[in-house]
Amino acid sequence: MLFRGQVFARLILAAGLVTPLLAAPPALAQDAPVGGSVTIVVPFPAGGTVDAVARQVQQGLQDRQKANFVIENKPGAAGSTGAMQVVRSAPDGRTWLFVFDTHAVNPSLLKLPFDSEKDLAPVMLIGTSPNVLATNPSKPYKTLADVIAAAKEKPGVVTYATIGAGSVGHLTMVRLTKLLGIQMNHVPYRGGGPALNDALAGHVDLIIASAALVNPQFAGGTLRPIVQFSERRAEAKELAQVPTAAEAGAPVVESTAWWGVFAPAATPAPVIERFERDLRATLQDPKVAEKLRDAQQIKILAGGPAELKAFYANQMKVWGAVVRENNIEIGTQ
Repeated sequence: MLFRGQVFARLILAAGLVTPLLAAPPALAQDAPVGGSVTIVVPFPAGGTVDAVARQVQQGLQDRQKANFVIENKPGAAGSTGAMQVVRSAPDGRTWLFVFDTHAVNPSLLKLPFDSEKDLAPVMLIGTSPNVLATNPSKPYKTLADVIAAAKEKPGVVTYATIGAGSVGHLTMVRLTKLLGIQMNHVPYRGGGPALNDALAGHVDLIIASAALVNPQFAGGTLRPIVQFSERRAEAKELAQVPTAAEAGAPVVESTAWWGVFAPAATPAPVIERFERDLRATLQDPKVAEKLRDAQQIKILAGGPAELKAFYANQMKVWGAVVRENNIEIGTQ
């Protein structure tokens, strides 16, 4: 026998008039995990800029989200291996993807097993930084003109390191060498850490990387900046005297590194909103902001999902065109 309340409840269910509170699964009842473990997937090796950014915000996120944040380095395929791991993760706010500028190139460069716009939800555009061409002080290159002269004298001999084939740094050099009519030898690495190590050791002639990666080396004199690929000179004292590409005679070459955060596509909006809010608060912490801004030359934007979505679409358009126009493929030097 059913009580009157039970009969009424069954009638409501049958009529499809369930309230949102009754229909929502338990996971949607809160806007972020409390307790337990949360993973930040960094799709590059330790020592690179994505890893550094993640570690700068790790403690602040732990304090605000009241959960243990674990950074997992998952390198491979220009960051797409780690991205795939996040695509396959449960959309419960316990897995987040921190990306670099390669994330906008991969859809044009690789046959991805996922749709980067549909299978990942934009969370935040953390910030940007100009890419810089630098060299070991033991090398003879002090200006872009020196590099050009050496490349013309011995085509294909001068080497430059990047964080990987098809990276924005690589595509920037493709545009530059094409514009200047020179040939250089690309040496791709699996991330900023390995590329930087070989540049510091003098195993390559040049390195193109974000100011976030190379600027700390300029103050100590372990690397020498040659040119920065930005609209205007960066404010850091180490870069204030370094010409932009336009000033050095390459007026159409601009290149910006950027950092962003994505989540599995079905992650509930309230969960994303709280993570975005907590990450923004962490980035506004004076100590965190100082390290990212001054030491790594990252211009903190803290743009929300809409800003990241628009920025990402534009970056895919710009660098996808370079990939197609120059027939860039993985393994292309």
